[in-house]
Amino acid sequence: MRSRIQKMGLLGTVSCLSMVAAGASAQEQDKGFLGTLELVESKREIQTDTAVPVTNIDQEEINDRQANTVAELIDTVPGVTLVNGSTPQGSGINIRGFGANGTFGTDQKVLILVDGATTGAEELYRIGNQLFTDPQLYKSVSVIRGTVGSFEYGSGVVGGVVQLETKDASDFTGGEPGFRFRQTLEGYSNGNGFASSSILAWQPNRQTEFLFNYTYRDQDDQKDGNGDTIGNSAFTLPSLLAKGKYSFGDDLEHSITASYNQSTSEERDVPYDSFGTTSDSFGNVDRDIETKIGILRYQYRPAGNDLIDLDVNLSYSEQEIDSSYVPGSSSLEGTPFFPSIRGLADATHNYETTKLTIKNTSYFQTGVASHDLRAGIEFINRERLDAPSAPGGTDRRVALFAVDDIQIGDQLTITPAIRYETQDIKGDGDAPAPRNESYDNNALMGGLSARYEFASGFAVFGSGAYTENLPIIDDLGTPAYMTQPEKSRTWEAGFSYYRGDVFAAGDVVRAKVNFYKTDLWDITSYVSGSPSRPLQEVETKGVEIEASYASAAGYYVDFNANIVKGTETSSLGVDSPWRNEPTDSARVTVGKRFGETLDVSWELFGAKSGSDSSGDPVAGYGVNTLRVTYLPQEGAFQGFEVRAGVENIFDNNYLPNLSTRNSPGRNFKLTLAKTF
Repeated sequence: MRSRIQKMGLLGTVSCLSMVAAGASAQEQDKGFLGTLELVESKREIQTDTAVPVTNIDQEEINDRQANTVAELIDTVPGVTLVNGSTPQGSGINIRGFGANGTFGTDQKVLILVDGATTGAEELYRIGNQLFTDPQLYKSVSVIRGTVGSFEYGSGVVGGVVQLETKDASDFTGGEPGFRFRQTLEGYSNGNGFASSSILAWQPNRQTEFLFNYTYRDQDDQKDGNGDTIGNSAFTLPSLLAKGKYSFGDDLEHSITASYNQSTSEERDVPYDSFGTTSDSFGNVDRDIETKIGILRYQYRPAGNDLIDLDVNLSYSEQEIDSSYVPGSSSLEGTPFFPSIRGLADATHNYETTKLTIKNTSYFQTGVASHDLRAGIEFINRERLDAPSAPGGTDRRVALFAVDDIQIGDQLTITPAIRYETQDIKGDGDAPAPRNESYDNNALMGGLSARYEFASGFAVFGSGAYTENLPIIDDLGTPAYMTQPEKSRTWEAGFSYYRGDVFAAGDVVRAKVNFYKTDLWDITSYVSGSPSRPLQEVETKGVEIEASYASAAGYYVDFNANIVKGTETSSLGVDSPWRNEPTDSARVTVGKRFGETLDVSWELFGAKSGSDSSGDPVAGYGVNTLRVTYLPQEGAFQGFEVRAGVENIFDNNYLPNLSTRNSPGRNFKLTLAKTF
């Protein structure tokens, strides 16, 4: 039966591709050439106007990529590497060699924000827990790589920041009173996957708007390029988003926004080790996962007053992972090791993070310099439930921050940034010593970036940044770690280019090259040797390249590459390759837009051979993807959106170097959507 369903899915996708091609051919026969694009675009606009290495993914790209997870959505960003990215559980995001790895879902050096709320948990052994949500809930994703752009968002950011922004009702109503309903249906062949997203947007008047989004995503176990089942790759993920906004005042300068975001999953008789690296030693569990995010936001933007743009954001996020052991599933039952295994499996991990951020943006002039000053204060309270091998406690912080974009003339921009953060961290009072102790820490962090733009469209930039990763609740059992923040320094330099009419009238060329070097010391997150001791230092350095070309006739080429080298130094002073070093990689996309009706693109991603976190060799690989977007502009199907894709076209079998399981083989995808 499953084989029949899979064949039907393949036939449906092929039929869709045929329909798209036939529609384009008919238009060309009836009307001749489809015309030139009014807006010259490639798949993604490179951010050449800032020294910060940032990449923005908008709603159009979110739709076109047909991603299963948010991780899959941002894997095209240079410097971003996925750990098992095709599933929401047992996966994670690694940026510049930091973040998720094959043992823990996160190392606290990549910050993830949803509408300003800090999400995710701390170190949980062999449980991926970094980002558990559905991409259909969001209209944009921004990825900041490195430290220099992070100080208004948090401390300890070494890898980068991932910011997600949920959809608004006005995105569908256009700001006008009325109802809109959007339905999206998606199917994919590998794993017999299915997704449905239903969005209801309502504006009773121009001051008030409401949105409700329910998304249901389901997938069986996928197969790799050899046809072998990828363990622990099946999931069911229902998600919802409820959001409302009310604007008031003479000029609607005040607004209040409230939202609630939830994703849940029920897994039965699945491996405890969601990374799939330990066979049946840990056995199986029944596991329930729930992520909840609530936001209450007030904004005040008085007309004619450039000194006040107030944003007050109260957020609450909770992640709960509740698991219970399935009797008879562990090969270690009856051995002295089993009680500790049972303790890990029968556990409830719960994190609650409440954060109040008060930020104001001011625009003002001092002599020849104009300022865009963002300054604020944050109050953060994190609570963790005590569980086996996972200490409970509270982590309370207060932070002050300021970032000033200083523009001098039309060419020079200087941006100083500073953050001061205090911490009061204490263990669960009922836990045995030393897990019940309390500690106080504080840190002063900051950075400086500068960018100079020439009249030719060429610009140069550089930056330096220092941050500290304050101790985490998970380390309460190790007193030596609780007064030793991890420290990191990053230097960056590069150049960018943005100019039109370069090779032909109406074309656009964009490019950005960024070199970086990061040093991490006073380490508590990584250990080596026997007995295990923390590493002395981790050094990473690399270059990230982004380039694009778009012609007025609709042709476009996007290219990005990531080249990185990392070294870790053991407690004995011995250097070796950094265990979480991403492999060198490059991606090129070639496409053609036919007006607003059709977009066809071919994407090739290649990665060099490297090694995994254990030092074992991993072969290089290349993966091809075809994408087609068809948006009829007239006729009976006007307003419908048809998207089709074939991922891993040649069914290659490969293992990304930071992943713990093979990536999916060939996957046909079909998406139908319409806004009514």
